[in-house]
Amino acid sequence: MQEERERLEGLRAQHLVETEWLAEQIAAGNQNLRVVDMRGYVKTQTEHDGYQTADYLGARKEYLEAHIPGAVYLDWTTDIVDTDDLVPAQVAGAERIANILEESGIGDDTLIVAYDAHPASQLATRLWWVLRYYGNTNVRVLNGGWAKWLKEGRPTTAEVPIFPKTTFTPRPQLHWRMTAQEVLENLANPQIDLLDARDEGQYTGRIRRGKYGGHIPGARHLPREAFFTVENTFQSVEAIAETVGECGVDPTKRVVAYCNGGVAATSVLFALSMLGYTDLTNYDGSWNEWGQRDDLPHQQSEGV
Repeated sequence: MQEERERLEGLRAQHLVETEWLAEQIAAGNQNLRVVDMRGYVKTQTEHDGYQTADYLGARKEYLEAHIPGAVYLDWTTDIVDTDDLVPAQVAGAERIANILEESGIGDDTLIVAYDAHPASQLATRLWWVLRYYGNTNVRVLNGGWAKWLKEGRPTTAEVPIFPKTTFTPRPQLHWRMTAQEVLENLANPQIDLLDARDEGQYTGRIRRGKYGGHIPGARHLPREAFFTVENTFQSVEAIAETVGECGVDPTKRVVAYCNGGVAATSVLFALSMLGYTDLTNYDGSWNEWGQRDDLPHQQSEGV
């Protein structure tokens, strides 16, 4: 039991950093560290009939007003997405990702710490997933993010740092990303665990984001919020393992997670990765794509 706990704590340290540690690294002038501010919003509006719209917004203005010292800003709605894709929020291509990161002083050997202000850290974990997809594992998420940093009275600044351009080499790991066609082809595959990371209303179909409501047939509900404390920090490894076990996620299978735009799903993938799950995939198009298409199957819960 102790050995397993130590293993999980070691994995957690490869994913999460605490505010105290980050403050110490900044104070020590760690030149290999790049802190990335990923703050932004998903602003939703729900009509009486349950139809919901969403606006994807960055928060560059807030970054310019105050941020963690030394942090650079990446806009999750423009900097790391393919702005030409008809499906919103799809990951950008390798060349664009490399250019954006290199201009921010993020290279192949840089230690990257991402933070945001979302209660489930989903924009920070989105960057974690993007970097994993492009073959870089040297990335961490700040536990509790911007809110915890402020609550503890830690220093902030409006100064925008300028770092020398460096080299980032994308090495796409295609198993981290799945297309709609691949999801469709694997709906009956017993070796695939399909997880829906959205809230209960969207999963059941009571709330409809898109032409169709409900979920992908066979998907189980595992909302991103299940892994967080009331203080919006990640739960202990034991609590996360218990939640995953109760959901029945099988560590021997390939886990495919989705949400609306492939963002909340990354919080779930991040939590599973902290438990040592390695066969993890994000259906990047998620319900933004699936819920609009007439040629794909949709399932609603009974009574909706």
